Amino acid sequence: MDYDIVIKGGILVDGTGNPWIRADVGVRNGKIVKVGRIEGKADVLIRAEGMLVAPGFIDIHSHDDLIFFRDVYNKPKLLQGVTTVVMGNCGLSPAPLSRETVDDLKAYLSILCEDVELNWRSYGDFLSKLEEIQPLGTNVLGLVGHGTVRIAVMGMDARDPSEEELEEMKELISLSMKEGAYGMSTGLIYPPGAYAKTEEIIELAKVVAKFGGIYSSHIRNEGRQLIEAVSEAIRIGEESGVPVEISHHKAAGKKNWGKTEETLRMIEEARQRGIEVTADAYPYSAGSTYLAALLPPWAHEGGVEKLIERMKSREEREKIRKAMEEGEEWENMVRETGWDRVVLSYSPSFSEFEGKSLFEISKQLETDPYDLLFSILEKDGTNSMIIIHSMSEEDVTRVISHPYVMIGTDGLDIGVGKPHPRTYGTFPRVIRRFVREKRVLTIEEAIRKMTSMPAHKLGLKQKGLIREGYDADIVVLSQNILDQATYSNPRVPPKGIEFVIVNGVLSVERGKLLERGGRVLWSRWIGLSYA
Repeated sequence: MDYDIVIKGGILVDGTGNPWIRADVGVRNGKIVKVGRIEGKADVLIRAEGMLVAPGFIDIHSHDDLIFFRDVYNKPKLLQGVTTVVMGNCGLSPAPLSRETVDDLKAYLSILCEDVELNWRSYGDFLSKLEEIQPLGTNVLGLVGHGTVRIAVMGMDARDPSEEELEEMKELISLSMKEGAYGMSTGLIYPPGAYAKTEEIIELAKVVAKFGGIYSSHIRNEGRQLIEAVSEAIRIGEESGVPVEISHHKAAGKKNWGKTEETLRMIEEARQRGIEVTADAYPYSAGSTYLAALLPPWAHEGGVEKLIERMKSREEREKIRKAMEEGEEWENMVRETGWDRVVLSYSPSFSEFEGKSLFEISKQLETDPYDLLFSILEKDGTNSMIIIHSMSEEDVTRVISHPYVMIGTDGLDIGVGKPHPRTYGTFPRVIRRFVREKRVLTIEEAIRKMTSMPAHKLGLKQKGLIREGYDADIVVLSQNILDQATYSNPRVPPKGIEFVIVNGVLSVERGKLLERGGRVLWSRWIGLSYA
């Protein structure tokens, strides 16, 4: 038998969690056709002696919805061994949209779509636009965002939906599932998701459950009310029947450190009751979001223009300041963490201060941190980004090493500011820090969390394993893999990702981008009819 690619003599970590073996891997026509000893001819021979051979990594939580329109390779992910990304997280997806409220959606997605025209309507239209630029650097599949659907039906109104509006949202989610979405996501700290009661989410999740899709949630609170927020996510899964994925699980704010012991126990107990709950995490003690997320949810009502108007009003500024100083009924990040741990990572109007904390900037400008915040938002709207150093290493280690937690980057780089280093370093960092240094994971377990576990959760039947008949998504990596991205220098690819193969196409060779092999993955229930 002849092959397109043969990987010879590698240490095979197949994605199952089983102990590694030494085996060759043969690829032909985009598929893995042989695992074992191979003697046939190959167009491309990769000598992998001393290197690890694993399934391509699956990024269960990305914000790569529009990245391919700017960077068709999705370079930061591909160069760290990612072959499939899941977009549409945290309630954010570029579709479906309504022409009447598209400006609200653009503001909501502003950091994702500054220079991308939203020239589609339905979820299927959006996937078709992505498909037009195939081949992509990585495979991509998506979730439909609850926040996006709510904007399409209700704009940025802070109220419950009417019966008619709820039915319209259910229909949009059903249509999006039929047109290719793998599930629904929520971002319950972000308006308009923050305006939705649990009962609304349950009703929408029931629609997703009928299709066998998943529910992925940036839960309502990752700080003071973390326990209650995890309980809400479990309740949504229990009452709707939908599989639950808790996004980027963490305990934010020093007073909340250690709460992951209880939340992980809650996940275990829920699974014992028959509720399918898992989580994902990234291997850093800092998160990232848009600056406007520091405000109380009601400050966003009416959309970005109303928010900017509030920033111009001294009376509204004082009202917001008081809410931030005293508020506990929402995820009050400044109160939980402190100004000195909130770093401005991107601002069109204050770019000279990127990389500095809001505390440092306020001291330099001799102004109050609240006034600084309001001034940036007045000029930038929802376009500025922050990095928040809010977690403990103990919690990160506990979550990353838990058997029900998989790996996601939550990363995005649109080429401006100082993005979170997770965009370039997540998967190599897990291996370097938690396998090699901390030794809280074996290499087999780490690879499982990056490959077969997310594939199984999503129902991807041909990905996530090195197995005959599976898609040839493969990464060959050094055992001394090293993540190099830092907060001060975040755009540095890792060392040790030697080869990346996407659907049988050799796409990366020792840090050099070659051909593209990625494609849009449409859900398996396209066109099916559900009562």
